[in-house]
Amino acid sequence: MFEYIYTLLPALTDGLITTLKVFFITLILSIPLGILVSIGRLSKITVISKIMEFYIWVMRGTPLMLQIVFVFFGLPIVGITFDRFPAVLIAFMFNYAAYFGEIFRGGMESIDKGQYEAAKVLGLTPYKTFMRIILPQMFKIVLPSIANEVITLVKDTSLIYIVGIGELLRAGKIASNRDVSLIPLVMVAIIYLLLTAIFTRIFNKTEKRYSYY
Repeated sequence: MFEYIYTLLPALTDGLITTLKVFFITLILSIPLGILVSIGRLSKITVISKIMEFYIWVMRGTPLMLQIVFVFFGLPIVGITFDRFPAVLIAFMFNYAAYFGEIFRGGMESIDKGQYEAAKVLGLTPYKTFMRIILPQMFKIVLPSIANEVITLVKDTSLIYIVGIGELLRAGKIASNRDVSLIPLVMVAIIYLLLTAIFTRIFNKTEKRYSYY
């Protein structure tokens, strides 16, 4: 059995690398975009607020798999073509930006209005008010919700198989079908559990650190 597991490691390692690439790039791109979405959602300009509201409604109201299929197979119909990996990243980025946007919006709205008024009295610009006062407090409030979305993202990366990218689960399924064995899928499950355990640990430590304040 150990020899068989050893033979599976190269394929699973390649799949894991692809999974982690999608995970980290999505996280890096979607969090800043989510902040912009939340700001737009709270904008006093009705047109911007309504556009963000519609965008969030569409992204949260349709399956992520459908969005991946739409970007890769649907957009070429109107002349917009992406390779497999960029198409996946675009779908993931816009999907998770909508969820992060709503999380950040809730965090911003929970901050007392007096914080804004005090910053205005001190002569801080709206940008400095947001970066130095609002954002740190908001991050502490929304951290548990962000942790949940990050854990969900780890598992959602398995959806990229739909466009034929060799991620972790696809590598396990191919080996399982080829060898008529459940061992590859069990190994995939263990890897996913280890990933979620690592990120859960990181967020728990981060929450404890911020709870000090």
